[in-house]
Amino acid sequence: MNPSVINHLNAELATAFVLALNAKRYHWTVSGPHFRDYHLRFEDLYTAADGTVDELAERIRMLGGLPLHAPSQIEAQTKAAISNPGARLDSKAMLQEALSNEEATIALMHEGIDLANGAGDPGTADLLTRFVQVHQKEAWFLHEMLG
Repeated sequence: MNPSVINHLNAELATAFVLALNAKRYHWTVSGPHFRDYHLRFEDLYTAADGTVDELAERIRMLGGLPLHAPSQIEAQTKAAISNPGARLDSKAMLQEALSNEEATIALMHEGIDLANGAGDPGTADLLTRFVQVHQKEAWFLHEMLG
């Protein structure tokens, strides 16, 4: 058990929770002329984030740790910006916010890969490498939608 890897994975988990919650918010509140495209894109985003949540939590357990789960833990450890619940966002702002959080997630995962490799944990490094590919694709889609 490597506490620094587990702590990092919990930060990844908190960040994935926020990505999923933000994407659900966008999915539920988007409107405008390209509603269907945005609605489906945000559904894809939260589906990808939800899958990340489950695998990260399971990896933390495999390593002997306890996955965070409380909202206060998520808020304290996330590296993603929590979408302001009082703000009414247009679709462009939603895309920009989602892209910024995807980029932060990718950077965090690169840090985790380096940490896991340094700790002699190729399983965690491999898991995060797979997730980097998923989030790079999501970031690319968001970037292209922004033009």
